[in-house]
Amino acid sequence: MNSTKFPLYLAGINKSENQNLKIIAADIGGTKTNIAWYIAQNSKLLLQEEATYASKEYSSFLEIVQDFIKNHHLEGVDVVSIGIAGPVVEGRCVTTNLPWNLDKNELSSQLGISRVEMINDLEATAYGLVEVNDGYLEVIHEGTPSEEGNVAILAPGTGLGEAGLFWDGEALRPFATEGGHSDFSPRNKLEIELYEYLHSIYSIVTWEHVISGQGIYNIYRFLRDVKKHPEPAWLTQKFEQEKDYAAVISHTAMRELDSTCTLAMEMFVEFMAREATNLTLKLKATRGLILGGGIPPKIFSLLNKDQFYNNFIVSDKLGHILKNVPIYLNLNAKTALIGAAYYGAFSR
Repeated sequence: MNSTKFPLYLAGINKSENQNLKIIAADIGGTKTNIAWYIAQNSKLLLQEEATYASKEYSSFLEIVQDFIKNHHLEGVDVVSIGIAGPVVEGRCVTTNLPWNLDKNELSSQLGISRVEMINDLEATAYGLVEVNDGYLEVIHEGTPSEEGNVAILAPGTGLGEAGLFWDGEALRPFATEGGHSDFSPRNKLEIELYEYLHSIYSIVTWEHVISGQGIYNIYRFLRDVKKHPEPAWLTQKFEQEKDYAAVISHTAMRELDSTCTLAMEMFVEFMAREATNLTLKLKATRGLILGGGIPPKIFSLLNKDQFYNNFIVSDKLGHILKNVPIYLNLNAKTALIGAAYYGAFSR
């Protein structure tokens, strides 16, 4: 168990047999895969080398890890530990934003490494809190944390990740959820129109369809195509040139160059706050809410603390509970990679 703001349960962190392990860790996302190797020493992990791969340029994770091992001349690896964007069930995962199927037993055989671990990337993010200190946590709302409460993590990126940590009486234990794929719930006439627009595209409309990179573009094109907000020619050209529509919209909004992009990002932040409320209430996360993933740190200037907080505390009966929940923005982009490594080294 660590002694940080979030004391995590890691069963093997003080076991002598887990010292000097050589670990390859990976954080597999729909856009990129971060991979690194570490040495375990004195219940800590020492980073040796790391690399980033464009996930969609590879047909499998096996290709990436084999390339990493070859490039760094790695031998004697004890553990490969993977955090992956998708549901992990009995050591297998069909990724939600990549055409990959992973099986930890198959990877073990293919790599000739006896121990392969695989957990959801948001569960890995939760384990990565072992190295997240105040320097990486921007306070959105101070709150009054319950020391015996649970913690919620909401992480929009290529998709929408959600996870929790439950208090067992001595430490926090991470667990994964697939809450990002639960149904989106509109609240007013404009949002009902948005829902109907997205329903015509996706049939089932989830929170991921409005709180993710694709979600930013979904909101924007609804405003443009249904509500007939104008799109200036220079912005159309920028979409054609850069292809990363979410980045174009958010960067344009941050520079206050287009009112439609600004409105799209305001709606995005409000939706993020509301789903954060849903997750906090479902997990009774009175110790804290952590915002992570690829998007929130990049739009920090748009993440108006008052706007987020005022939307977060809206509840039919439990606003008094929500007002006490601390809200943090995790600025460490490598938290899931670090967490996968700690899980591989010290989970048993």
